[in-house]
Amino acid sequence: MNVYIKHRFLLLLPVLLGITFFTFVLMQLPADDTVDMMYKASGAVSETVKAAARAELGLDRPLLVRYLDWLLAVCSGDMGRSYISGTPVTALFVAKLQPTLYLTALALLLTACISVPLGIAAALRHNRCCDHLIRCCAFLGNSLPGFFIALLLLYCFALKLNFFTVLGGSGFGGLLPALALAIPMSAKYIRHIRSNILEEINRDYVAGALVRGIPKATVFRRFILRSLGSTLITLFSLSVGSLLGGTAIIEMIFMIDGIGKMAMDAILMRDYPVVQAYVVWTALIFTCVNLVTDLLLHQLEPQARQFTKGGGW
Repeated sequence: MNVYIKHRFLLLLPVLLGITFFTFVLMQLPADDTVDMMYKASGAVSETVKAAARAELGLDRPLLVRYLDWLLAVCSGDMGRSYISGTPVTALFVAKLQPTLYLTALALLLTACISVPLGIAAALRHNRCCDHLIRCCAFLGNSLPGFFIALLLLYCFALKLNFFTVLGGSGFGGLLPALALAIPMSAKYIRHIRSNILEEINRDYVAGALVRGIPKATVFRRFILRSLGSTLITLFSLSVGSLLGGTAIIEMIFMIDGIGKMAMDAILMRDYPVVQAYVVWTALIFTCVNLVTDLLLHQLEPQARQFTKGGGW
């Protein structure tokens, strides 16, 4: 296991370098750079002024030199300053992180409260009316795009029923944007939970336990639900990575000043230091979450432990 962890950490470095470099290159492709975006609203500005601004920001240097300078600064803990506001990127990032963390936690909580009971109910009432109804709702929730669900919730609960405010998190601690994230995630979770439970119910060990006289409730609670743990861990790990990366569309619709909205604004304004910080954050989140998930699955699944002992990792 220690060898596996070290191997994953060694793979982290080239992945981060590759992602940050290609993102840096892609940001240079548009014809308008940061200086053009800054002076667009000011009307006609001479090229001399723009050239001086580019020199001040270091945009007149070669691309590779700028990337290497930024990389060395990041390794020393300096993410640079925003080209637009002049604020240190680290301070800006920390300020935007709290709303995203809160929205992520609330969305995951709502997803668990919705998907786990409905997924279990659909599996236990296989091919009955309840199962068909839950599967139909899950199919609908999985088919609708997230922005449409967000706008639909705003229209129903904010404009028509006046339960929430339209902007600024929509009241009650951001319940409405969290629900807009939880509905499509719950639709995916329900299908996985249902199929996982049905697969476990049809296994031979369940039939053997029932033949020995073990009550169905005991078999379900001690064996079938326990097997559901690895599925939930895998699903939640994927969701945590995407949510902590910032849900830009939902944050923009509800005007939540989080990581996703910050990244969208930085991309539109060609604010390279902020974009690079966001890319590093997202890559780290997905890599670390995947590593923690693998370790948890290693502890839960005997097959994974045996595979590790055999040198498979």
